[in-house]
Amino acid sequence: MNLESANRDPDARCPCLSGLQFGECCGPVLDGTRPTPTAEALMRSRFTAFAVGDRDHVLRSWHPRTRPADLALDDEMRWYRLDVESTSGGTPFDTDGEVTFTAHYRIGSEKGSLHERSRFTKYRGQWVYVDGVIA
Repeated sequence: MNLESANRDPDARCPCLSGLQFGECCGPVLDGTRPTPTAEALMRSRFTAFAVGDRDHVLRSWHPRTRPADLALDDEMRWYRLDVESTSGGTPFDTDGEVTFTAHYRIGSEKGSLHERSRFTKYRGQWVYVDGVIA
């Protein structure tokens, strides 16, 4: 079983480390059957998309104004841990929000992390990623 299919098991722990199973957390968001209620939930689903190699969700959840024309995911990079450090706005009642997080990855035996403050907005009633500042 490859990493993508293992991480898409609805009974497996969700890669975003919310504590929920994939089928009740990011799974329905990635397959398009449930919208995200908050900016943090969208950020978690985007992390999960990177972890399982779902570039379509990454692109679909990106604001059209800032979305790249194409996106290549590194098959060697394994995203394995997400630490959400803070959120500002981004509730179901807001139109904008920020999420600061650290995402941890491995490439072979090397470990690394990405620390980012991401901006989100509601576009056509759905949360979308706008851009981020990498620290």
